[in-house]
Amino acid sequence: MDRLEKLCVEKGMRMTDQRRVIARVLSTAHDHPDVEELYRRAHAVDPHISIATVYRTVRLFEEANIIERHDFRDGRSRYEEAPDTHHDHLIDMKTGKVIEFVDEEIERLQQAIARKLGYRLVDHRLELYGVPADSE
Repeated sequence: MDRLEKLCVEKGMRMTDQRRVIARVLSTAHDHPDVEELYRRAHAVDPHISIATVYRTVRLFEEANIIERHDFRDGRSRYEEAPDTHHDHLIDMKTGKVIEFVDEEIERLQQAIARKLGYRLVDHRLELYGVPADSE
């Protein structure tokens, strides 16, 4: 049983064969696929999975905080397994590639800004959008 499937079971979710396939596809994704791509991958494993099933399952997983939805300005909601540790994203505007990163200096600066404005930071999401430096 993979990590995502295990989380579903721990949260008391009924795991059908199709949900298991979708959970495994999400667990093995090294990118941030949208529903269409999840459907293509899941359908390759089980041709009986419909796009409607993928949409319903993704919504169910998101509501259970098992996966996170991202909107990277490309008109598609993209998904990743809810991370154990915080990370930010850099999105290549030419290719759509998503690069995950952690930068302690940025984290400290965000905390300092919140304190300066009279707040205690409890969460944040940072998305950087760029093009390769050598493409100018």
